[in-house]
Amino acid sequence: MATDPKKLQPIIIKRGKKCMHGVHGGAWKIAYADFVTAMMAFFLLMWLLGSTSEGDKKGLSDYFTQPLKVSMMGGSGAGASNSILPGGGNDLTAQSGQSRADTASDPIQKKMAADAMKAEMARQDAKKLAALSAKIQTLINNSPKLAEYKSQIRLESTPDGLQIQIVDDQKRPMFDNGSATVKTYMRDILREIGSALNGVENKISLDGHTDRFMYSNADRGYSNWELSADRANASRRELAAAGMPDDKLARVVGMGSSLLLEPNEPLNPANRRISILVMTREAEERLLGGKRTNIRPDQGQDATVSPS
Repeated sequence: MATDPKKLQPIIIKRGKKCMHGVHGGAWKIAYADFVTAMMAFFLLMWLLGSTSEGDKKGLSDYFTQPLKVSMMGGSGAGASNSILPGGGNDLTAQSGQSRADTASDPIQKKMAADAMKAEMARQDAKKLAALSAKIQTLINNSPKLAEYKSQIRLESTPDGLQIQIVDDQKRPMFDNGSATVKTYMRDILREIGSALNGVENKISLDGHTDRFMYSNADRGYSNWELSADRANASRRELAAAGMPDDKLARVVGMGSSLLLEPNEPLNPANRRISILVMTREAEERLLGGKRTNIRPDQGQDATVSPS
């Protein structure tokens, strides 16, 4: 019996040989883990910088630029130590622990704290007064009573605060000629402005001014000094009628013609004006000597100030 050659043919299986390359091991996982760790550290650093106050940043900067000075002065940058030796304090044998520097009696620390407080107070005042100026300007533009007299109301930011000046006009004086009788429209202006100032905590200074025109009764003892003081007091009464309490006024002053708005034109009607100054707290402390003692503004001629 013949054998089938196909059945006797051997079956050959070819298997490929796998070559292992060392560069394709698990080292990439370590590199990736290092990268993720670095990114986490970076974002954590950004978060810390964003949440750190400017004062703390400056303290850190001072420590790295002048570490010896910070260490000797104490503070959080130096670990609140008053000595550059380990352990700090007066005991030079101490190896651990710290002694907090007495910053309350340190004149440098006290001055720095006072300056920082003054700067913050000035920043808050500037923000409040800017908002008040915008409020009054909007009131002038939107009020039918004030829009007509817009040219006679001047707002100006000064180092001492927000100054609101109501100036005279040849065709539209604020007071009767030579007297302290308030015109009807001047009364409306003062009461509208007084209402706007009611929500302000800052003290107010009120000044009356005249031009250089000689007052007819000067020889009888009544001059521009008395006239400006009487007009300032008349304006104060209108502000009080608008709801402004007397203790908000720090002073009421008659300046006469000593401080002209138009020095080159001493007879210009604009020199006749009422000036309302919403003072900064620094100006208030400078005026009152650091005391918030209320000065009664209703004492007539006692409020008059003569030039030195």
